[in-house]
Amino acid sequence: MSKETVFAYQTVYRYLLELIDAAGSGSEQKLPSLRQLALRLNVSVSTTKYAYALLEDEGRVYSRPKLGYFAKPMPLVQLNERSANLLDNVYTFARQPGMLALCSDAPAMLLSLENPLLMTERELARQYPRSQSPQYQPFGESELRSVLAERYTRSTRCYWQAEQVYIGADLRSVLDLALNALGLTGSVAMVESPCSWAILRQFRAAKIRVLEIPLGADGRFDLQQVHELLQREPVRLVVVSSAVSAPHGSLMPAPDKQQLCRWLTERGVWLFENDSYGEFCFEPSPARYRDFADPERLVVFSTFDKIIGSEAPFGYLLTRGYGPELQRQFLDRGFRLSPIRQKAVARLFSSRRIDQHIQVLRGLLMDRMRQMKVLLDEHAGEQLQVVNPAGGATFWAQARHPVDMRRVYERLLAKRIVIAPGEMFSQDGHWRHHLRLSYTVDWSKDIAFALKMLAQAIDEERQLMP
Repeated sequence: MSKETVFAYQTVYRYLLELIDAAGSGSEQKLPSLRQLALRLNVSVSTTKYAYALLEDEGRVYSRPKLGYFAKPMPLVQLNERSANLLDNVYTFARQPGMLALCSDAPAMLLSLENPLLMTERELARQYPRSQSPQYQPFGESELRSVLAERYTRSTRCYWQAEQVYIGADLRSVLDLALNALGLTGSVAMVESPCSWAILRQFRAAKIRVLEIPLGADGRFDLQQVHELLQREPVRLVVVSSAVSAPHGSLMPAPDKQQLCRWLTERGVWLFENDSYGEFCFEPSPARYRDFADPERLVVFSTFDKIIGSEAPFGYLLTRGYGPELQRQFLDRGFRLSPIRQKAVARLFSSRRIDQHIQVLRGLLMDRMRQMKVLLDEHAGEQLQVVNPAGGATFWAQARHPVDMRRVYERLLAKRIVIAPGEMFSQDGHWRHHLRLSYTVDWSKDIAFALKMLAQAIDEERQLMP
């Protein structure tokens, strides 16, 4: 599929979202037919069909035979009807119609591979009729496992076999199974901080005690502090980002990674490497922790949706150890994942379509990052200190003067703007004066105005500080 078609698909999707939002959320709404929409927007019927398919998958629309598509009523959560959990609040309000979410971390929002994925899936469905389709495979479709093993193999030391790759429904589920299989539930983990909220939430569910190691402004650990913690605490696993630290956005020097891996090897500590943003480093060939880690105590985990989009939510992990126990866990869980969809993902890898896509997407991310940085400097430069990230989809910003970003978040909700306060990324209450800002936002909206509102909210909160 051409780059122009991808953008047409996204444009139709955004047009429909605005159409639904403009009509309100209290009642059912009839939407244009596929042909009407194609004529209206001067695109193909297949493009409008894929846009509707995505909205249907998200639960925003539904179809009635012979009647067409309808918007599903979406009752608004009132601003005073909020959970005590900050994370739940942020993601509930970010998904409300009419909200401008500055808090996302989805690179594929700029350019997805969902259309090529679905087209490939259709071609495969013709090749594999239902009676001949690939049989259910509890550890993941074999072709996809082989492609991932090949992709992650870099040397005679850092190599993988297909049977060491496991595919699950999403990132949360594969992490859960890995922790259970390796006997790590209820243990002690060391994590980089700020840390992915998804990892923190999973560790809380697994009753894992978390030790946070703050990243400095330069993106480095205090290695002396790390060494002392490893000597003092019964740490059983360490979780770090493979290349760009998410959400911090920094890139740790290779010697620091090598030193940490040396200490972990000496103590037999498991290293869990989060590769979710591994493809989005703006620097060529960054060092990864897996380049230095003990391969027998290494788990690499990631997900496809950051690159492909929401049509590919599968999570996966690679590990050499505890194969029988992992297999038992996957058999017990009994994922029922579409073999054809997994095979379609594999074909995107084997055809190098993914590599071409990543190269273009990385360039788009860099362009949007620079564009957002200009707006931040212009409209919020006096309030926020922002450093260009080394990759990823977000800025990690610090208030120039101490201010509680949760209270700033509350102020902005009233203006229908959603930010991600820094304390979401810590179990210990760190980063209260920070926030994560995305540059994979809906650029059809007035982002400059939203940033002005952010700066105003910070100023208003600062005036109330003692």
